[in-house]
Amino acid sequence: MTVLRLGTRKSLMAMTQSQLVADALSERTGHAVELVGVTTEGDVSKALLAQIGGTGVFVNALRDTLLGGEVDFAVHSLKDLPTGPAEGIALAATPRRDDPRDALCGPVKLADLPTGARIGTGSPRRVAQLRALRPDLNVVPIRGNADTRLRKVTDGELDAVVLAYAGLKRIDRLEAVAEIFEPDQMLPAPGQGSLALECRADRADLRELLGTVDDRATRAAVTAERTVLAVLEAGCSAPVGAYAAEVEQKLHLTAAVVAHDGSRQVRLSASGHLDEAEQLGRDLAARLLGQGADQLMGERLEPQ
Repeated sequence: MTVLRLGTRKSLMAMTQSQLVADALSERTGHAVELVGVTTEGDVSKALLAQIGGTGVFVNALRDTLLGGEVDFAVHSLKDLPTGPAEGIALAATPRRDDPRDALCGPVKLADLPTGARIGTGSPRRVAQLRALRPDLNVVPIRGNADTRLRKVTDGELDAVVLAYAGLKRIDRLEAVAEIFEPDQMLPAPGQGSLALECRADRADLRELLGTVDDRATRAAVTAERTVLAVLEAGCSAPVGAYAAEVEQKLHLTAAVVAHDGSRQVRLSASGHLDEAEQLGRDLAARLLGQGADQLMGERLEPQ
């Protein structure tokens, strides 16, 4: 059997989730899979994601190795993928989604944090929704891997941080979680908790092989969520949350655009067939825009 070369970022979280994909592929296809670590722009920059462009900074280097033939396929956190198509590259599979929710990491739940508590996050989406829940909080921008962020809490620099629950689970850090936010409290990023397997578009054989780990419900859900993001023309610096899930054989989608200071939001839901995921996302995004979502995205929070 041919050994497949899997391109992945070198972080603990990325390597861990890529190994899960490698194991699943080996089990289903009999192919051995070798992990190939790649350093991306997002891994070396110290700037906040919104300052370095955000979209694609964890993806572009992996795609270059893919197009250059250095790897056979690449595994990404799906929320890192730009919403537009990439020339010569196909999204071959979206494995079954892990828990998409956000988690508060610290000693106590959000409601029990003291007035003015310092909470760290690098996500404008999380910032806006945290401020909607607790306007008194002091939200601090941070970068770094999960352990680096968690250490800011244990060292006393911050009172809490917000991270993706799925990532914490993958690296066995669930003991740090004080509270898991339900989507009605904090909508996740489009695609959060999901992985994306990309290969060259001209490799029909590889697309078929990778398709053995594709999950139809996950693909429909993330398609709807990412379509909302694409129609809104929103990137990582926009406070947009979206979450879709199959409920009683229907795809239920909720999306929101929240003012950067958390004071206002436009939040809507819709349902449709799994095969109509893209249109469902388009229609909901149009409704969001019709209710002024573009104005909220255009605003910027003044520095405190």
